[in-house]
Amino acid sequence: MPIELKVPEVGESITEVQIGTWKKREGDGVAMDDSIVEIESDKATVDLPAPAAGTVTKILKGSGEKARVGEVIGYLEPAGSAAATPAPGGQPVVDVKRTGSRVDIGSVQMSPNDGSRVMPAAARVLGEAGVAASAATGTGPGGRVTKEDAIGAVAATKAPAALSKPAPVIAAASVPARVPGAREERAVLISPIRRRIAERLVEAQQQAALLTTFNEVDMSAVMALRNKFKDVFLQRYGVKLGFMSFFVRAAVEALRAVPQVNAEFRDPHIVYRDYADIGIAVGGGKGLVVPVLRNAETLSFAQIELGIADFAKRAADNKLKLDELQGGTFTISNGGVYGSMMSTPIINPPQSGILGLHAITDRPVAVDGQVVIRPMMYLALTYDHRLVDGREAVTFLKKIKDTIEDPTRLILEV
Repeated sequence: MPIELKVPEVGESITEVQIGTWKKREGDGVAMDDSIVEIESDKATVDLPAPAAGTVTKILKGSGEKARVGEVIGYLEPAGSAAATPAPGGQPVVDVKRTGSRVDIGSVQMSPNDGSRVMPAAARVLGEAGVAASAATGTGPGGRVTKEDAIGAVAATKAPAALSKPAPVIAAASVPARVPGAREERAVLISPIRRRIAERLVEAQQQAALLTTFNEVDMSAVMALRNKFKDVFLQRYGVKLGFMSFFVRAAVEALRAVPQVNAEFRDPHIVYRDYADIGIAVGGGKGLVVPVLRNAETLSFAQIELGIADFAKRAADNKLKLDELQGGTFTISNGGVYGSMMSTPIINPPQSGILGLHAITDRPVAVDGQVVIRPMMYLALTYDHRLVDGREAVTFLKKIKDTIEDPTRLILEV
């Protein structure tokens, strides 16, 4: 008996998803727990595993289509079932029978006189077009007729009728002049994550009073400290010592000093927090995501670096969990890894602040009355002016600057 492939629960309050890439096609065999299809929500992408070993016999929802949680999107014939008996090469053979407007797809060879095999998807194309299976030439393994073969056969049967029609007369003036170079366009369906990103960014600009303040920081001390201990740090913890852990720890100290930046506007209240859940913006396979380091105030440098490395790896593979993307109180975005010199980041609502980091560049600066070359970085703090006044914003950013320029403050927490 076929097993229904249903859309799983992907998160609280999520009722509709988008079907992603089908990793198995109709007729493909699967082992238990093999990934069959990607399910995309506006927060994360999850895989639908095979509930049993068998053969995918029916796909009801194609890539890009919407589906509701619990909806059946396909069928799996478990191994050992007669309907899933494979032909040579491991693929099931099918028979197409047309009764009125109904197409029946069985699991036996088409006819004694036809040595080819018709795949389920091909059978559907031929049946719906009313084209005999013998009109299709199989190019698949073992001479099986694939969906592409069926489409070609249907097109071939329609070609003579099209050729019999007189060619339309096109006025010379309507033919555009040829432009050198390719002018192709591609329409790509918006993924739920990208759609949600767009909605959140517009929401932030519409509902919050956003303002950005800037400062610059001399990275000399942090770079020297990192170079001194990077080898022993890697040997001991198995992860590289980066700059982000310094900024996470600096942000924690700044949030303690200016709690308004760590607060949330929840009309008619302002909610203050005594903990810091720091979101780290990383580029994922489906777009920008912001996984959260919980209770960052309790984490060591090694724990921060290990957490960030793990987030980055799983974000690239779309393996982040939904709860890891929710509930941050403050965000850090590092555009410097892409070469950004300066930007105005947008907060991630309902948070009240986001720290933007940028590229480190050697610039001439005045130190003790002398012009010297130092590795400098621009910092940007975008904040919600409903909660944070300019004085608090400048104080916060100055705290970050002072801590990074003298990282021993992180040890003494001053």
